[in-house]
Amino acid sequence: MKVPGSWEDQEGSFDGTVWLRKEINVPAGSGGKPAFLNLGRIKDADVTYINGVKVGNVTYEYPPRWYDIPAGVLKDGKNIITVRITNGSGRGQFIADKPYYLEVGGQKIDLTGNWKYKVGAKMPRVAPGQTFIRWKPTGLYNSMINPLTNYKVKGFLWYQGESNTGKPKEYGDLLTTMITDWRNKWHEQNAPFLIVQLANFMETKSQPIESNWAELRDQQRMVSQTVPNTGLAVTIDVGEWNDIHPLNKKAVGDRLAFQALKIADKKNIIADGPVYQSMNTEGNKIAISFKTGTDDLAPVAELKGFAIKNSDGSWAWAKAKTEGKKVIVWNDAVKNPVAVRYDWADNPDGNLKNKTGLPASPFTTEKN
Repeated sequence: MKVPGSWEDQEGSFDGTVWLRKEINVPAGSGGKPAFLNLGRIKDADVTYINGVKVGNVTYEYPPRWYDIPAGVLKDGKNIITVRITNGSGRGQFIADKPYYLEVGGQKIDLTGNWKYKVGAKMPRVAPGQTFIRWKPTGLYNSMINPLTNYKVKGFLWYQGESNTGKPKEYGDLLTTMITDWRNKWHEQNAPFLIVQLANFMETKSQPIESNWAELRDQQRMVSQTVPNTGLAVTIDVGEWNDIHPLNKKAVGDRLAFQALKIADKKNIIADGPVYQSMNTEGNKIAISFKTGTDDLAPVAELKGFAIKNSDGSWAWAKAKTEGKKVIVWNDAVKNPVAVRYDWADNPDGNLKNKTGLPASPFTTEKN
């Protein structure tokens, strides 16, 4: 089978174990040296061996497979990588568009392409799925939040929302209520509450369509603008289409730190990218204005991510350009524009930023 890919393409859908093996050639002089093995992401669990020596394992699908190989495991010439994968549900596979390589002696050996494989065991599901306590009333609160309420806190960092994308329109009210409740529980009515906006995720779309992920991001944006002492770390440019837990944690931490310095420590810094304020129709174009205090717009040869709404309710991709502190949006075929959306998609490709390099939050002009 080909890696990345799935053995189910040949074997059909099943749950169980599969053994995979690849022979590689290590350059002379690199044998015996410590190395690094990157097996991207695998669904679901793996145990990985090199030359019969166990070098790592992960028990579920989301973490990256990054394995440090001790000195003495590899040898010059022929080496065998063996992976046993256990798939409990869904499509077992090596996830596409992830890196797969072995690095040793300053050289990377590509591990994509053909691997030998053999089905170990097909296992019918013998037990129901887990009870997902995280989605039950009080499930998380009683065990993880309430025990902390006697401790002093400086503030809260909140990165959540993926599980609410099925009902995005209610998220703003839920989040606002939770912020109020937590501040009451800690007796800190102005405790900073810093929200990480959902990152880009899933496949891109060729046309501007409705998106629950975009709707939820907009709910997060509006909470950050209406609830006092809250901030929004925009991460619309750091996600991965194939990973709900993207690897770029540093950008998330940096942007939360900017918000913390501004809101918790009252530093006079630029912590936000362009923040939508208002729109004004000028003939067949719409001018978008942004709030002050977010730095000037970065010059871009071709702005992407904008869609414009015609008076008949249809949406179309739009051209856009910066003009001073505004963005002008239009589509020559749309004569009566009534609204604009920016980065309104599960996985958009917008590039509107300020000169500091912070991205604009996705927004729609329809409800502001």
